[in-house]
Amino acid sequence: MHSAIVLIEIGAVILGLGLLGAVSARFAVSPIPLYLLAGLAFGHGGILPLATSEEFTATGAEIGVILLLFTLGLEYTAPELVGTLRHNWVAGLVDLVLNAAPGVATALLLGWGPVAAVALGGVTYVTSSGITAKVLADLQWLGNREVPVVLSLLVFEDLTMAMYLPILTAMLAGVGLVAGLTTLAIAAATITVILVVALRYGRYVEKFVASPNEEVLLLKALGLTVLVAGVAQLLQVSAAVGAFLVGIALSGPLAHAARQLLTPLRDLFAAVFFVFFGLRTDPAALPPMLGIAVLLAVAGVLTKTATGWWAARRAGVGTLGRARAGISLVPRGEFNIVIAGLAVAAGLNNQIGPLAAAYVLVLAVTGPILARSLEPLTRWHKHRHGTPSGDAPTEVAPEAPVPTP
Repeated sequence: MHSAIVLIEIGAVILGLGLLGAVSARFAVSPIPLYLLAGLAFGHGGILPLATSEEFTATGAEIGVILLLFTLGLEYTAPELVGTLRHNWVAGLVDLVLNAAPGVATALLLGWGPVAAVALGGVTYVTSSGITAKVLADLQWLGNREVPVVLSLLVFEDLTMAMYLPILTAMLAGVGLVAGLTTLAIAAATITVILVVALRYGRYVEKFVASPNEEVLLLKALGLTVLVAGVAQLLQVSAAVGAFLVGIALSGPLAHAARQLLTPLRDLFAAVFFVFFGLRTDPAALPPMLGIAVLLAVAGVLTKTATGWWAARRAGVGTLGRARAGISLVPRGEFNIVIAGLAVAAGLNNQIGPLAAAYVLVLAVTGPILARSLEPLTRWHKHRHGTPSGDAPTEVAPEAPVPTP
């Protein structure tokens, strides 16, 4: 009886996602807000909580983020990754300062203390790689000239998170300096090893994964990606970073074949991820913190848009491309909730959880809508005022190559 109920719940969730996807396609909007709202409706405190299939949904959500970042990695080669990071590290630091500042200032103004300030700064800083990857794919922006800039900023953020999370965990636990530095050293060493393997031994990884049989190729690529992501997470590094680096280790025809095979799985589990995020949020906890969350969200839209605009301008991208780069960075999601969850679990402040949930929900819904609305608004403005879009071709810095679509 238990397994039957689990199957019924899983089937209903997937069928519901299909219906929501059909609605979004009918009205030409992103399905992400609909998935999130569905999660709210059927999560804890919702209309009809789903309890028996929660373990499947949680695992599926993790796989969804892993596959989203793996397919993003397939858009890059290892030399391109190093080149764009080298070119855009200044933009990465600007991103860190501009977007962590609102969270730090809010926590200090509310009197939550310095540790809470570090935690809330992380919540407002990092973009949701999963939602941004989905937006780029849905809007067919992956071949655009600003995408290398966006991806380099996402990678910089994920690498920063790999260093930040061990530090935050140590601060929350009140451990000594030596223990905190040890955790940080393990995370840094893990990233270095994975990156070196991707850069110097990528051809061996390709040989290992390659197969003329599509079934074998699918199983090898999926298994290796999830395995490396799991090992990375075990060693205090983001699973998303591990999956991304596996993606960049593959290139050429093999990357194209892997992308085609894994795209349906990516879309399924990515949808589960967005639903799971909504399932974990109690709607009753959101209203008291909604005002502060909205103010932080407005600041987040402005700071992320400014970051993307400035970084894309440095890369020689035109006006519309700069706007796309900025809007692409607006969504918040998985990392933000993880950071808030660590703070709540440590007993730091029980208001951080609802504030982070409301903040992320606002931007997770607003980000895709703004991205979807950008080009229609640009065309309307151009038609009304007779002005060019400003996206005329310009030279792109050689360090920011464009990935193959």
